[in-house]
Formats: sequence, structure tokens, C-alpha cells
Amino acid sequence: MRRMLAAKTGFIMTGALLFASTAWALEDADEAHIEALVNDTIAPLMAEQRIPGMSVALSINGQPYYFNYGVADLEAKTPVTQETLFELGSISKVFTATLAAYAASRGDLSLSDSASQHLSALEGSAFDEITLLELGTYTAGELPLQFPEAVQDEAAMVDYYRQWQPESPPGSHRLYSNPSMGLFGYLAAQSLGKRFETLMQEDLLAPLGLENSYYQVPEAQQPHYAYGYSQDDEPIRVNPGVLDAQAYGLKSTAADVLTFVEANMDATGLDGSLGQAMATTRADYFDVGNMTQGLGWESYAYPIALDALVQGNSLEMILNANPVSRLSPPQAPRQQALYNKTGSTNGFGGYVAFVPSEQIGIVMLANRNYPNQARIEAAHRLLTALTDGR
Repeated sequence: MRRMLAAKTGFIMTGALLFASTAWALEDADEAHIEALVNDTIAPLMAEQRIPGMSVALSINGQPYYFNYGVADLEAKTPVTQETLFELGSISKVFTATLAAYAASRGDLSLSDSASQHLSALEGSAFDEITLLELGTYTAGELPLQFPEAVQDEAAMVDYYRQWQPESPPGSHRLYSNPSMGLFGYLAAQSLGKRFETLMQEDLLAPLGLENSYYQVPEAQQPHYAYGYSQDDEPIRVNPGVLDAQAYGLKSTAADVLTFVEANMDATGLDGSLGQAMATTRADYFDVGNMTQGLGWESYAYPIALDALVQGNSLEMILNANPVSRLSPPQAPRQQALYNKTGSTNGFGGYVAFVPSEQIGIVMLANRNYPNQARIEAAHRLLTALTDGR
């Protein structure tokens, strides 16, 4: 059961923007220290990056803490609350990967299956030689970051995959790719025999108790759906696209994402197949630089220096094809590791990280897409300060 911390919300004028500051009614000095640390980290980050609103959630030894700042709607000056929905962008990929791993734990697919085994339309294409594991780790042979503009529906998507040819041997290079993870999730749903969104709701979100996570935000929840903001402060939300749900389409609260993080750190009480699936996503499959690629999750030996963590989440790592070393067999999830994932849409930027050995996790969701380096610097400062001396 989550402990709800009573909050007092006030407003502070900073420049031309209206910010909501949350001062939690904390119960002891440790909680006051956590609050001060978070405030001292997030306030300057928001000012420097011109972030209208943020929701931050921490889990420390199984205890959740929530901090909400600023506004979800600049025009209406609607404050960010614990119910505010943010676009997760590519943080959605770790949820997608969990569904695929769940299908594997049930025996509906094997990560070593060729992709074409689960979609007959791909038989006779390059996907006869590309495994589901390679799709889920962006090592399929350099599928691009985005689909070409002409791919606007499912038929065009299948035709694109049928004609696509790898730039490098599958399993040799990692190139971050929405079409790669998107197809991974699509084929997982094919193996389970239902629509992807239905499976996510029934087999993952609901069993985990994620009651405020949506691919299509229902009408009743629209007042909680934050506006993202462009660099020109124009309100913006994500556009629909092919395989958008699988690659970047989830909207959620920081509290729901933290629940997902906590389940990854401690699967006690979960259905065995779901707990096994979460472990499968955190296994080590490929080394690339000082980062290890899991299914959705990316991990580093902990403790990790700030510059190394920044490098692993850099544009160079995202936009370039980087050579990888396959771990054969895959290595079991590590307790002494930092797992992380960034996510962005045009108007939102998020970051999630956790360290199982320290039983600490952090979720940072913002309604502006700001640089990964700034997200990681803030999160690294918090994680380091909260784990020093343990």
C-alpha cells in the first residue's frame, strides 16, 4: 500500500512563467532532507531548461516519494499533480519489451525465433535471418531511427519491411530504432493473438496496478493530460504514426512509472510469468561501449561516473551504428547495476533509472523535450546523494 504524503501547493512567479511548488508534509528529518535535495536539483533544472512542469517520483528502500512542480498547461496555469499524464516517448519501449518477454515466458515465442516465423508476410525477406532478440536490442542490421515518410499504414509498413535490406550483419551493430522495437512489439502481439494495446492493458498494466497509463487517453482523463511545449512555447502533443504505441505511445503518471520500476526491483507478489518477463528484459545481451543492452533497458556497472552515463545516452549512441559484442549465453540481470531509459516526444522529455542493489529508483517526467545530458546530470546527482554512505 502506498503512503500518500499530504501536500501544500503554492505558486511562485519566475520570470514570465508560473510555477507550482510542492512542499510535502514530511514525517522525519530524512524525508525533509530528500525534499530539500529534490527541490534544490529540480528548480534550477527547470529554470535553465525553461520546463513548464515536472513530476518526479523516487523509490527508496520500497518507500515512494512524489514531487510535482510547475504547470501542465501554460495558458490555463493548471498545476502539475500526481494525476498529471505525460507522454513517455521511448520509455514506452521498456513496457513493450516486457510484453514480448511475457510472451516468451509463456512459451508463445522464443527470442531466438526469426521475425518471419511470427508474420508470414515477411517470409522470404531479410527477416528470415533476423531474430526477435535482435529486433528487441536494435541489432537487426541497422533499421533506421524512424520509418520513411511514405509509411503511413500497416500495409505500407509490411511492404517496407519486406523490401528493407540490412546495412550490417544482424547482431553486429546497434542502431537505435523505432521500427526495430516497434516490430518486436507487433510480433509479440501476433504471437499472443490479440491487439497490442489490449494485451498491454490486460497482461501488463492492469496486473501491475497501473491505473493511469494509456495509449489513447480517455475523455474522462483528458483534463489530466499535460500539454507538451515546443522550443517556441507552442503547445504540442504526439501525432499518431505506424507502430507508435509499441515504440513511443504510452502516456502515464510518474507514480505509475515508479510502480513499474519498483516491480523491476522486487517482483515479490507478481505472477511468475510476469516476474520472469521483467528479469528477461534486464538480462545482458550485447555490450556496446560501457553500456549493456537489454530488452528496452540499458545498463551500466554501478557505481557509474557521470560522464560515462552521459556518453551512453548521447546523440552519438542514439544516431550512429555502434559495433556490439554479443554475450553468449546472455547474462542474468545484475543487482549491482544502474538500469536506465530516456524518452522524448516533440513536447515531452523523461528519464527513468534504478539500482536494484541500492533499492533506489527515480522517474523524471517533463512537458518539454530538453537535452538528455541535463536529465542525467540531475538524476545522477540525486542518486549519488541518496546512496552515498549507505
